[in-house]
Amino acid sequence: MAAVRSGCGVLAGVLAVVVVCVAGCADDGGDPAAAPAPVPAELSRFYNQAPEWGSCAGYTEPGEGLPPAAQCARIEVPVDYADPGGPTAQLALSRLRATGAPIGSLLLNPGGPGMSGLSTVSIGGGTPVAERFDRVGFDPRGVGASTPAVACLTPPEADAERAENPEPNTPEGIAADETENREYADRCMERTGPDLLAHIGTREVVQDMDIIRAVLGDPKLNYLGYSYGTRLGAAYAERFPGNVRAMVLDGAIDPAQDPVDESLRQAAGFQQAFDAYAADCVRAPDCPLGTDPAQVIPRFRALVDPLWDKPAATTDPRGLSYDDAITGVQQTLYGADFWPVLTVGLTELAQGRGDTLLQLADLYNGRRDDGSYSNLTDSFNAIRCVDDPRVTDRAVAGRQDAEYRAAAPFLDDGRGTGAAPLELCAGWPVPNTSQPHEISAPGLPETVVVSTTGDPATPYQAGVDLAGQLDAALITHEGDSHTVVFNGGAACVDDAVVSYLVDLKSPPEGLRC
Repeated sequence: MAAVRSGCGVLAGVLAVVVVCVAGCADDGGDPAAAPAPVPAELSRFYNQAPEWGSCAGYTEPGEGLPPAAQCARIEVPVDYADPGGPTAQLALSRLRATGAPIGSLLLNPGGPGMSGLSTVSIGGGTPVAERFDRVGFDPRGVGASTPAVACLTPPEADAERAENPEPNTPEGIAADETENREYADRCMERTGPDLLAHIGTREVVQDMDIIRAVLGDPKLNYLGYSYGTRLGAAYAERFPGNVRAMVLDGAIDPAQDPVDESLRQAAGFQQAFDAYAADCVRAPDCPLGTDPAQVIPRFRALVDPLWDKPAATTDPRGLSYDDAITGVQQTLYGADFWPVLTVGLTELAQGRGDTLLQLADLYNGRRDDGSYSNLTDSFNAIRCVDDPRVTDRAVAGRQDAEYRAAAPFLDDGRGTGAAPLELCAGWPVPNTSQPHEISAPGLPETVVVSTTGDPATPYQAGVDLAGQLDAALITHEGDSHTVVFNGGAACVDDAVVSYLVDLKSPPEGLRC
């Protein structure tokens, strides 16, 4: 069963009192504040760059534009930090200047992994954050406008892959899936190259973030990360605890959790979100899932299962495949604001049409109106495969598939066999560079973790666990959205985050919004 990205952070922009000591002082009874990390001499030329800010023309595609006041620049980083004299990559940055007296820069990341971060400069508009910080977005290495970029499938190949019928978990189907995975990995290796593919992960990006901090002229990092961006933030805190001024992590990933357990927890989170949607839907007489709460899953399966054999008609000649229907549904479960869109999509499907769900799947997969794609999906796969340990045990793969179906019955097509193909990363052509572990960051100043009780993609407990590892203040948001800070979902969350970022004021203990 297909993995879901670890959230879309701020949904691709579509939906969206203790004073912390600085270096040199210590908190009451805690670890002494960590000293700033020294810059290795061999990296000094990268740390000492001066970005040439200018027009953002050419940094984004039509329809993905930045605010008119935004500036853009590129900076250089080594592809392999063990070989700083070797090949380099160029990172794309965007910036909106502070409207008042600036504290410094606020670096933002929307999640993914693999999402472009240039448009994040609009986050926090109309708040004191926009007044006191230069808001800075970036495309991580290999992503979006950064070069070189991860490339695996051409647009026609991506369309063809999405249109394919799922393979059953028979021996023949498993073999076909694994062959397709190997072919995809081979294309990534051929079209991206081994150097970038081997150095695309979190390990390298956090070092890039420290170079970004330095070239922006900030002695300490201010950071707001969503979803996978919390993994970047936590890894940065561990690697550079003395270089942090303030850090807010919203929609947390638990870095100690192995990928199998993470996928099962995420499955349960999406089932919770589907149940919440269904409970709301059945109150209306025209709900496409009917009015009997006990029958919503069978009704849902009756709508999507026929797509195994025949796509639903769409105005676009591609039609709606089974996989795209499931992707479109999951896209709407990232936040309750999208439930009405899901109702429209399922109502259309009951009438034999799939236009809305196809549009949602296109959004999730980064497909543009002209048929081109961002490299979101390819980057996601490449980053995930170097960030996580591989599952190569067939018994574990079969158990994971069965437990995933049990955790998310609305996603169970009823075709489980107890066996499953080894997933894409099992045969990835470069080794993984990270392992699950609890974060240890002695001397890290106080950070803030925000976790939402009904978050489907990064379930609430992961935020609790990450806050414990970082000894961070935890803000609990009671809701059904994936991430909340500056998304318009909870003013009391935003107020607490603003006070923390601007004044380093700790959120009230046990804050629930």
